[in-house]
Amino acid sequence: MELSFSLKTILTISLFLFFLTAQSSLAIKVPFHPQDLLPLLPRQVSWPILNYLNGAVDLLPTFVGAASAFKDTGDWKGACFYENRAWMEFHNKTGSEFGGGTLHLKVSKAHSWTCMDIYVFATPYRVTWDYYFLSREHTLEFKEWDSKAEYEYVKRQGVSIFLMQAGMLGTLSALWDVFPLFTNTGWGENSNIGFLKKHMGATFEQRPQPWVTNVSVDDIHSGDFLAISKIRGRWGGFETLEKWVSGAYAGHSAVCLKDSEGKLWVGESGHENEQGEDIIAVLPWDEWWEFELNKDDSNPHIALLPLHPDVRAKFNETAAWEYALSMNGKPYGYHNMIFSWIDTLDGNYPPPLDSHVVASVMTVWNHMQPEYAANMWNEALNKRLGTQGLDLPDVLVEVEKRGSSFGELLTIPEQDDWLYADGKSTSCIAFVLEMYKEAGLFDPISGSVQVTEFTIKDAYTLRFFENNSSRLPKWCNDGDDVKLPFCQIKGKYRMELPEYNTMDPYPHMNERCPSLPPKYYRTQNC
Repeated sequence: MELSFSLKTILTISLFLFFLTAQSSLAIKVPFHPQDLLPLLPRQVSWPILNYLNGAVDLLPTFVGAASAFKDTGDWKGACFYENRAWMEFHNKTGSEFGGGTLHLKVSKAHSWTCMDIYVFATPYRVTWDYYFLSREHTLEFKEWDSKAEYEYVKRQGVSIFLMQAGMLGTLSALWDVFPLFTNTGWGENSNIGFLKKHMGATFEQRPQPWVTNVSVDDIHSGDFLAISKIRGRWGGFETLEKWVSGAYAGHSAVCLKDSEGKLWVGESGHENEQGEDIIAVLPWDEWWEFELNKDDSNPHIALLPLHPDVRAKFNETAAWEYALSMNGKPYGYHNMIFSWIDTLDGNYPPPLDSHVVASVMTVWNHMQPEYAANMWNEALNKRLGTQGLDLPDVLVEVEKRGSSFGELLTIPEQDDWLYADGKSTSCIAFVLEMYKEAGLFDPISGSVQVTEFTIKDAYTLRFFENNSSRLPKWCNDGDDVKLPFCQIKGKYRMELPEYNTMDPYPHMNERCPSLPPKYYRTQNC
C-alpha cells in the first residue's frame, strides 16, 4: 500500500520521534508524552504504533489496593500520575440506615500535561468507574450502602481499586484489539492468530493442501480423542482467551465411540441443539463430520489422537457407552468450567489478571446477567463453601467472615461427584475424561483423580495415545511434509500440541498446577 502524507503529518511524525527519543535517551520531562500525539497522526500510522505499544491484554484492569475505614491503600504508580493514594471516609448525609461514604483519591506527579488515568471501583455489590485528568485530590461518592452486609464489608475490606494500566489511548487500542476476536470475519481470524502468536508463542505454520483429510472410519476406534481449535467468531474469541490462560493449544474436545455394529459416533459436550442450547450429545460420525466441514463457521482445526494399543485394550467400551448415554441431552458443564484453570493463588493468572480482577468481572456479570452468573459460578462457589443459595456478594462476604480470601476459595479442587441443580457438570474435556475414567483408563488410581480439574492441555499430555508413527492410519497427515505424532484431519494451519503424550496419571493430578504464559511451566506432581 502506498502512503502519501501532508507536510503537517510529516512534521507531526517528526515531533513524535523527537520526543520519543528525548524522553527515553535524555530522561527529560516534556510537556506531553509521545503517545499523546498519536491521535494527530493518520490512522494507518497511529494504530500500528498503538497496537505495538498496547494489546488486547491492556483492556484488563490491575488491582492497586483497597480503601477501608481502618487503612488507606498506600502509594502506587499510575499510567499517568506516578504518585497516588486513596482512603475512605464514612458518613450519613442521607440519614439512611447504614449511611454512605466518600472515597478520596489523591493523584500527583503526572508524567505529562495531557495524560489521564482511568480507574474501576468495586465492592461485592457494585462496580463503577471514573477518570482523572488533573493533579489534585478527587472524590467518589457512595450516597448509600446497599445493605448492612456491604457496609460491614467495606468497613473491614474496603473498596477495591483497579487501574487501567494502558491509560485512555491504550484502553481504546485494547478495545480495538479485543472486538475482532469475536467477529466471524477474516479480520477476526487474523486477530485471534495474532493474539496467540504474541501471547503464547504459537506458530500457525500453513500446511500444504488438501486441508481436509479423506478419513476412513474403519481406522478410528472407541476412545480416540478429538482435539479441536476454533479461530474465528464467538467461539473462536472465547477459545483464544481460554488457551491464553490455560496454556492449551486446543479449545474444544470430543471423543469417538463405535457401537456393536461397528458404526462410528462422536460424544461431545458443547453441541448446539436446535433451540440454541449447548448440550451433551452423542452423534453419528457422518452428521458430526458434515457439520464441521460445511456448517461450522469458526474455521475449526481438528486433530484425531488415536489411543495407544495397550490403552485401547484397557478401554471398557460397554462402560463408556453407558456413561455417554446417561449424559446424552444434559446441559453443557458451565458450572465448573473456569475452575479447572485456577489451581493456585498467583500461579495461574496472566498479568494483570488476579483473583481481585476475577471477582470484579464476576460482580459486573452478576449485575448484568444474574442468571448467567448463577449458572457459571455461584453454585460452584457454594459447593466450595459448603453453603447453599448464596449469591456472589454473599459468597464474598462469607469468605471474608471466615478469615479466608476469594483467591483461596477459587483454588479448592472441583470434585467429580458433585451434583448441581441440573445434574453432574461436565465441560467438553471433563465429559471425555469422565468417560475415560468410567472405561478404566485411570485405574487403579481413579478414586484419587478429579478429571473436572483437567484442562484440555492436561488431557492431551496424558500418556494415553499412540507413540509409534508407523501404526497411525495411512491417511494420517496425508500430503503434509511434516509428520505430526497425531492425525490432523482438518485445518489450514498445522496444529501443535506441546508436551503431547508425555505424562502418566498420578493421584490428585492437576489440582495444584501453575500455568503462566508464555512457557506454562508446571511443578512436578502438581
